[in-house]
Amino acid sequence: MNVRMPFRPFNPFTAGAPCILVRCCFLNGHFIEINGRSRRSRRKIYYLHRRYKFMNRIEKQISRFRGWLPRKPMKLDKETLPDLEENDCYTAPFSQQRIHHFIIHNKDTFFNNATRSRIVHHILQRVKYEEGKNKIGLNRLLSNGSYEAAFPLHEGSYRSKNSIKTHGAENHRHLLYECWASWGVWYKYQPLDLVRRYFGEKIGLYFAWLGWYTGMLFPAAFIGLFVFLYGVTTLNHCQVSKEVCQATDIIMCPICDKYCPFMRLSDSCVYAKVTHLFDNGATVFFAVFMAVWATVFLEFWKRRRAVIAYDWDLIDWEEEEEEIRPQFEAKYSKKERMNPISGKPEPYQAFADKCSRLIVSASGIFFMICVVIAAVFGIVIYRVVTVSTFAAFKWALIRNNSQVATTGTAVCINFCIIMLLNVLYEKVALFLTNLEQPRTESEWENSFTLKMFLFQFVNLNSSTFYIAFFLGRFTGHPGAYLRLINRWRLEECHPSGCLIDLCMQMGIIMVLKQTWNNFMELGYPLIQNWWTRRKLRQEYGTQRKTSFPQWEKDYNLQPMNAYGLFDEYLEMILQFGFTTIFVAAFPLAPLLALLNNIIEIRLDAYKFVTQWRRPLASRAKDIGIWYGILEGIGILSVITNAFVIAVTSDFIPRLVYAYKYGPCAGQGEAGQKCMVGYVNASLSVFLVSDFENRSEPTSNGSEFSGSPLKYCRYRDYRDPPHSPVPYGYTLQFWHVLAARLAFIIVFEHLVFCIKHLISYLIPDLPKDLRDRMRREKYLIQEMMYEAELERLQKERKERKKNGKSYHNEWP
Repeated sequence: MNVRMPFRPFNPFTAGAPCILVRCCFLNGHFIEINGRSRRSRRKIYYLHRRYKFMNRIEKQISRFRGWLPRKPMKLDKETLPDLEENDCYTAPFSQQRIHHFIIHNKDTFFNNATRSRIVHHILQRVKYEEGKNKIGLNRLLSNGSYEAAFPLHEGSYRSKNSIKTHGAENHRHLLYECWASWGVWYKYQPLDLVRRYFGEKIGLYFAWLGWYTGMLFPAAFIGLFVFLYGVTTLNHCQVSKEVCQATDIIMCPICDKYCPFMRLSDSCVYAKVTHLFDNGATVFFAVFMAVWATVFLEFWKRRRAVIAYDWDLIDWEEEEEEIRPQFEAKYSKKERMNPISGKPEPYQAFADKCSRLIVSASGIFFMICVVIAAVFGIVIYRVVTVSTFAAFKWALIRNNSQVATTGTAVCINFCIIMLLNVLYEKVALFLTNLEQPRTESEWENSFTLKMFLFQFVNLNSSTFYIAFFLGRFTGHPGAYLRLINRWRLEECHPSGCLIDLCMQMGIIMVLKQTWNNFMELGYPLIQNWWTRRKLRQEYGTQRKTSFPQWEKDYNLQPMNAYGLFDEYLEMILQFGFTTIFVAAFPLAPLLALLNNIIEIRLDAYKFVTQWRRPLASRAKDIGIWYGILEGIGILSVITNAFVIAVTSDFIPRLVYAYKYGPCAGQGEAGQKCMVGYVNASLSVFLVSDFENRSEPTSNGSEFSGSPLKYCRYRDYRDPPHSPVPYGYTLQFWHVLAARLAFIIVFEHLVFCIKHLISYLIPDLPKDLRDRMRREKYLIQEMMYEAELERLQKERKERKKNGKSYHNEWP
């Protein structure tokens, strides 16, 4: 029979000592004196300010200005937050044998609820409930249906009839809701110490990283908005968009077979103006800035993480406290070897077995990536087929904007495919990770995380890479188009360029995915919890429901994701990729990410406090493999942005024209006056009679001039039809190609040099933290010397008391 069983109260002082290390405040008679000196030393070393007359004057002026502003509006009210930790005392792994060394004011509150839950879970994971090979652990009982759920309890209700300002918080959950999960405090800093105490270090580190990432997005969003506004203000002065809008006499060749008509270049006026908003003179600067920003973000996060690890006592938490997974113990319990660190026997996985499992897993990853590529290939076929269908559509709005309609529908279909494949990828990644049999929980998480990130990153960005670097690049030219399977003509870029397609792809995917993620994170649990409460009211009534015990109330909440914080991290890491990898094509990406993250922090907080069961507290020293993934994205962003600027945008062709072929050629200038005639120089001439039979349009273009068209234009650098080599590449094409390659090399080397220089100049540990750690190490050594000296002096007194004396005694 299925039963629901909450964790019972647990007393670590009376129970048998479990094999889990918990760090607690540690002292003896010497520690009290040393701690007193340590506190005085810290104030003397770290809080001494040197005053100068000039600085005093500046501070007085600043203080006058601050008098007109609210005082620290983002700071939390310290009166409502309890003193959570005794940060001035030393800590050590708890042991019953050394219980007299620890500061214990009250045995009932010495271990907080999160730590007690960890201890209980550790014991339940390793208890043998029945004779047999795999009859071990609580997870086994949950998987076979013996128990429905096992979870730590929330500390009461998160709501109260009384105001927290007048009556205080009833419990930590109520306090977290009022000062963290409430939407009214969206602009305030997060109470990270309280989050860590209630949910554990691992969840606390996630919110610390999310808050740091959101704060670092402010300068990126501001600069991106500035680039966009710069494009808006310079729109009327852009020579290229002016020429496109005034080119009523330039007739462009059809962009698809048969049904696409000839069109005036001036019909692309709106798209040319929109392209200028994102592709302007400030784009290159912004791409360099974002590459440097990614490095600064990661380097300063390392410093911030070090401070948090020190404050939360995670500096010395290493693999010696890492636990072996029960599944690994059950699988390889017959094979044991001595652990070189602990000297104790432990289960062992043979090298051949590990290699064979890794090979099978790698093959599965490769197969799933091929599935993604096949899906992208299907989207490409849809685009090349649909553009002709939309060109023959009966509605004039769709017929005249067939290419935009094709791009928009393709992006929406691509998003649906992405969401469907994500479900399949999760099951495949879980199967492959369990097949590998990782040794520890951190190894399992790292392996699963890497697989899921690879799947979802390729799934989410494959179409974007196609639009950025392949769309319109290998189409051939009128009269000799390249075709897919010798049937479908490859899609061309819009007459105003390919950047507008890339902007649409990024904007639609980013907005849709963030909206969907926010709904699934909060909307779905809200609907499920509402439905559960409705059924309980119908079954028990309102009065009976309010008298439920806490474990019953928590059981009716939604369980946390089986993979812990994986979904939260993955969502933010994929957003970081969107913010950096193609930011040169979409400068508003950091602003959208900032707005989403401001909501995301409170949304996640509300979800953890009110909608989810309380997750099991666990420790972590950093964000794990996600940091390495962030570094990889930062490196990839430099390469992709270099190619976006050089290949996708028209920055390099315009630069080559201004310095080599324009009115200012040879003068060393590149202003707007030097771009006169650029549009005409970037278009080639095609003889209409040279069309292939299957490409020849149904219209002869007589609606433009009253007689059939003889010539049309297309985007390329090719010779005219009557030249000695018809439609061969011109010298300008090779100049542009060489300039693009040179720009990629120079841009990448310059940005990588700046990134490495910044990494070298910014130390991983802040200087005050390093000095504080050295100071504490010195005090500990001094304490140990004094303790040893006192022990020897006591032994000497005992010898004298017993009438024994020795020569050459020390001291």
